Amino acid sequence: MSSRTNISCLQEAKRVAIFGGTHGNEMSGITLVNMWIQNSAEIERNGLVIKPFISNPRAVEKCTRYIDTDLNRAFTPENLSAPDVEGLPYEVQRAKEMNRMFGPKGSSDAYDAIFDLHNTTSNMGSTLILESSTDLFNLQMVHYIKKAMAPHTCSVLLNEHPQLKYSTTRSVAKHPIGLEVGPQPQGVLRSNVFEFMRTILKHALDFIELFNSGVEFPPCTVDVFRVQERMDYPRDTNGNITAMVHPHLQDCDWEPLNRGDPMFLTFDGRTVLYEGANTVYPTFINEAAYYEKQQAFMTTCREILAANAIRKACK
Repeated sequence: MSSRTNISCLQEAKRVAIFGGTHGNEMSGITLVNMWIQNSAEIERNGLVIKPFISNPRAVEKCTRYIDTDLNRAFTPENLSAPDVEGLPYEVQRAKEMNRMFGPKGSSDAYDAIFDLHNTTSNMGSTLILESSTDLFNLQMVHYIKKAMAPHTCSVLLNEHPQLKYSTTRSVAKHPIGLEVGPQPQGVLRSNVFEFMRTILKHALDFIELFNSGVEFPPCTVDVFRVQERMDYPRDTNGNITAMVHPHLQDCDWEPLNRGDPMFLTFDGRTVLYEGANTVYPTFINEAAYYEKQQAFMTTCREILAANAIRKACK
């Protein structure tokens, strides 16, 4: 990357993958990717190699989140460098295969961009997930998508937290982007969620095509929600949940949670209040897939990120 008069010149994005079925019961991405595998005309763009791909076919076949372990946490250095021996968890085997196909992770040979399509049972609407606050290409892309989606809201979740960031399937790419659209129950396909996901992908691919054609994107700012903390349910000494998400918090993703606001409702009717010092913005509230991860919701803070103007680097 080079910079002249605050314009950052970036390498063009030639190879793009679209992952569906990283979790085998999140139906929008699975359906879209299978549709595009059969007929890719909708996602074709000039000068781009675009590969739609089912990440976890065994889980998709069984309509379950995963077989042995969560594929979206499996792309660790330890897993990717593990010897190819019998007995590896299925998703670790799959991570190694995908790293060979779309990586290697962290190398110049890796795919330029990977979009990983997910559904959530939480009331998050359309959410773009970033893994870096300094990836100018992705910041400009999400800014373009948010403008194109208006008046519909498209939130941006930034996860750089050293303890809460995980090794995602998309992390193989130079520019990884997660797309989370809900609410949608597991194993169910809702038309409105399907169409939002489809439209966001259209705008994302349009952006890449424009960038590759030489269009310069001016400086911009992006409102993001930065991951802060994972909040668990209240539990007894045996680890059993003793409370539910409070009705005043349920379905209020991205809305402010202030000190003293209701957070949980115990099974015997007692309200547990939020006692944090600062206002936070919860998300993934009461996500069905996160009960096993001991997470009731995730707290975030709001930030504004600035991005330089970008254009394709001259050859």
